[in-house]
Amino acid sequence: MAELGNLYVISAPSGTGKTTLVKSLVETLPDITVSVSHTTRPKRPAEIDGVNYYFVPENKFQEMINHHDFLEYATVFNYHYGTSKRWVEQTLARGIDVILEIEWQGCLQIQKLFPNCISIYILPPSVSDLFQRLTKRNQDNMEVIRQRIADVRETTHHIGEYDYVVVNDDFAAALNDLTVIVQAGRLLQERQIAKHIKLLTQLETAKLDEF
Repeated sequence: MAELGNLYVISAPSGTGKTTLVKSLVETLPDITVSVSHTTRPKRPAEIDGVNYYFVPENKFQEMINHHDFLEYATVFNYHYGTSKRWVEQTLARGIDVILEIEWQGCLQIQKLFPNCISIYILPPSVSDLFQRLTKRNQDNMEVIRQRIADVRETTHHIGEYDYVVVNDDFAAALNDLTVIVQAGRLLQERQIAKHIKLLTQLETAKLDEF
């Protein structure tokens, strides 16, 4: 039976660079993947269904809620986002670490279901930097950008509910911080005991006359 994978929850204000960091992290480390969420948000031009999100209509999303298909779901800027329960549980059971890129509302739900999950909050270096990033990516109009900036005030109030905080000021440094967190999670006591049970049994029962 495979050792269960770790569940990582990563949240950040929109425009912080979370998705790019997570993509690089997954490309750098083995045995780790990102959960693809379902959403009612319209697909952006560069996005691919099934890769960035599963884009579903409102009635389909509600049907999935009724069938208890989601581990968590939340409403962000009038659109719904949800994490597939079956896919996450099956992936963890195969010993693969799973990253959930979700908002703080979803994080609170996941922490109740998976008390041992490891949560990470990514911060921008400044409000002005965040504004520049949101403007430069040319995905939202100015009204939406202002809403996203205002939302930062609400989301950062929940930073104390996360295990780790990473500031994405320098991309390489932030990626290194995330890598260290994941590698440390793989060295947690309970995981190491399960992984090396034969070695520990041998050490605990060793007799001097055997040498």
